[in-house]
Amino acid sequence: MKSKIVALSKNEDFKNLLKKKKISNRYITLFFGPLADKDNKKLNISFVAKKKLIRGAVKRNKVKRRLRNIMNEAVKKLSINFNYSYLVIAKMTMLNNEYAIIKDTLFQDIEKIK
Repeated sequence: MKSKIVALSKNEDFKNLLKKKKISNRYITLFFGPLADKDNKKLNISFVAKKKLIRGAVKRNKVKRRLRNIMNEAVKKLSINFNYSYLVIAKMTMLNNEYAIIKDTLFQDIEKIK
């Protein structure tokens, strides 16, 4: 199934998601929950790399690129709840660790969401 990943666009969506449930690990903090006016055929997800934590645009873009690749693989391999919207906030530890380790950890967290 080919699904389209769409980024959150409204400021209210970000604020509402920050009030919903969250899962946290060494690499990310994942906020998730249902939002009003959401298309259930598309995955609403946004990735944030804070400027105060990760200095340098190149490093922030690398972190976000890694997260997008992991989520593209997760959509193909895992059963992700399309009724929820997701907000992924990266931590500094993502830069120094291997992609495979980060991917395994995120897959375990995504499977916890039902």
